[in-house]
Amino acid sequence: MAFDEPAELEAFRAETRAWLEENCPPAMRTPMKDDEIVWGGKRETFKNPDAKIWLERMGEKGWTAPVWPAEYGGGGLSKAEARVLEQELRRIKARPPLFSFGLWMFGPALLEFGNHEQKLRFIPDIVKGKTRWCQGYSEPGAGSDLAGLMTKCEDKGDHWLINGQKVWTSYADQADWIFCLVRTDREKKHEGISFLVFDMESEGVEARPIKLISGSSPFCETFFNDVKVPKDQLVGELNKGWTIAKRLLQFERSSISAGGFGGTGGSGILGPEDYAKQHIGVDGEGRIADGDLRGRITDHKMYAKAFALTVARSQEQSKAGQEVGHTASILKYAAAKMNQDRHELLIEALGTEGLGWEGEGFDEGAMKATRGWLRSKGNSIEGGTSEINLNVIAKRVLGLKEHQ
Repeated sequence: MAFDEPAELEAFRAETRAWLEENCPPAMRTPMKDDEIVWGGKRETFKNPDAKIWLERMGEKGWTAPVWPAEYGGGGLSKAEARVLEQELRRIKARPPLFSFGLWMFGPALLEFGNHEQKLRFIPDIVKGKTRWCQGYSEPGAGSDLAGLMTKCEDKGDHWLINGQKVWTSYADQADWIFCLVRTDREKKHEGISFLVFDMESEGVEARPIKLISGSSPFCETFFNDVKVPKDQLVGELNKGWTIAKRLLQFERSSISAGGFGGTGGSGILGPEDYAKQHIGVDGEGRIADGDLRGRITDHKMYAKAFALTVARSQEQSKAGQEVGHTASILKYAAAKMNQDRHELLIEALGTEGLGWEGEGFDEGAMKATRGWLRSKGNSIEGGTSEINLNVIAKRVLGLKEHQ
């Protein structure tokens, strides 16, 4: 049921507000801590017990995916109702109950390209955070040229047989299932790719974490050795996976830009202006003493504000049914630049504190900022390189042609 009349929408707001007041635990109305983020799945441990309660209640309501069809476990809300829910969640400063590649990428693609049985099978568990998904796209020889992928998929009559390797597979070592691009026709490039999903516990699947310069290991190299996949786990048509892949990349880039690569950089990290005042000092008017640094921090804050408003506008256009496909490339490029610039300013503002890595004598937030600065170097690569996104913008948005 859609609430289009103001009176009906306000009634829905009152009901939503009352439900949230009753069901959102107080601890879930505090700033998110890095180690309390909920990714869901069979291995989720819930460091904060209230996070489990919050996810269960929101998942049962379908409000982790408010506009997805109720038939598949979503909230079934109209766009107007979803905006009200978003406003009410923001009003009480509620934490997101679930971070999920299933919500951000695979679920929207499955709703668009999957069959009814696949939606009934996978969507409810995505909504409730029972399944954690990872993305099998990039390969050692197929990164920017993703369509050059060579992971082989053979039709064995009653099943598919997968052999090959993926790389930079985020959280593959912690995921339950993978959505994966495979080659089903070696004679054709784009028209020889299919889209499969399968269990990460399948025999022949191995995920090896890759340690980054920041010290963390969110990415993995993933190997497939004679992995058998049921025939009904092909999403869409055979050899038509590239269409799904491109659509899913739009969802991925939109989710990355909306999140701004973490925005604040994680709990315990102050803004560059705060660190600059602490370590650079202030003038007689209480401003950052270094005028050049002060100006660059101001420029960054203005850029970040404009970016946030642009993301909000894009989201509203999308909710209104307007096509914003290539906007995802623009915003992803801008988000990568913004986050990298922010971390450069943080390190400069920290001075010698920015050298901190571990041990006594260094501020914990400063050490996180240092690691975050190193981690931010990957922002212009992951989710589509900045160069690829600029090419998309040039060709698809500006209509430019390659120089002959």
